[in-house]
Amino acid sequence: QVQVVESGGGLVQAGGSLRLSCAASGRTFVFNGMAWYRQAPGKERELVARFNTDGSIDYADSVKDRFRISRNNARNRVFLQMDSLKPEDTAVYFCNLALKFQSYWGQGTQVTVSS
Repeated sequence: QVQVVESGGGLVQAGGSLRLSCAASGRTFVFNGMAWYRQAPGKERELVARFNTDGSIDYADSVKDRFRISRNNARNRVFLQMDSLKPEDTAVYFCNLALKFQSYWGQGTQVTVSS
């Protein structure tokens, strides 16, 4: 059984920074896909940033040049450095870790950016 746990959310003023972390517990896996999503109230969940299987990175246009995704060498932890935060970044942020045939979601961590 794999459990995915996010941490690092909180309340921050506009222009501030937060660093989210995501780790998998249970059996040790090397995840092929590692991504961050977010869901704001009343909106659909959207991709924020992800590592593709070839190692390339995709970012949502709204966070390019402000957010940076990274991971550890063991590929079982993924991070999201969020700088220059805006009120519109307020959402629950979810981590998704994927193996070849299955993916796992965390419970989410709340990020609130005040104006």
